[in-house]
Amino acid sequence: MSDEKAINIGKICIPGMRVSLSNKDFVSGSGTYELKGYIYAALAGVLKMEEDGDKKAIVVSVESPRTPSVLPQTGDIVTAKVTVVNSRTVNCIILCVGPSVLVRPYRGILKKEDIKATDKDRIDPYKCYRPGDIILARVLPMTEIHWYHLSTSENELGVVIAAAEGSPQGVTMVPISWSEMQCPKTLVKEPRKVARVIPENINLGLFPVDTVVNQ
Repeated sequence: MSDEKAINIGKICIPGMRVSLSNKDFVSGSGTYELKGYIYAALAGVLKMEEDGDKKAIVVSVESPRTPSVLPQTGDIVTAKVTVVNSRTVNCIILCVGPSVLVRPYRGILKKEDIKATDKDRIDPYKCYRPGDIILARVLPMTEIHWYHLSTSENELGVVIAAAEGSPQGVTMVPISWSEMQCPKTLVKEPRKVARVIPENINLGLFPVDTVVNQ
């Protein structure tokens, strides 16, 4: 490790600060993200650089005792709550990374072309998601500093919990196909991009249902 890089270790970082190049020698670790050839701090904390023998590179990370160490990383499956739906994008807040509940939520954006793997030009986001839906999505490489880019194009990803308009409070719809859900009380049907979730996984706690519903 060069003397210059050693001097940088231990310096205080703030979110959005550029801390290193991103290349074969330096890779993004916890508390950071990669964007357009550079590594940026995602947390306010202290910069760390550690050599990884397996990757044959230096892992750049930021640690803070007052912020969560779990952050969405490219390729992670996250649980998110839909907040806004328009003709081009679906905005949401990320609540969990895998089974780990985040101390603070992060903003995610799901673009129209990343909702499904087929018929991308004809997708109507409003027929796939509605505000309040709980979805499973995969984290894509970041293209914007303050948003996590998400995808639900895989069959296993999409809506896992949703309530129909006019349904009694606390009553969630049940899937009746991979593109439709129904309220068991009112029998109202609504279109959704339904995730192919294995029920046993929910019972095993791999999907923190109680936590995200109440947020």
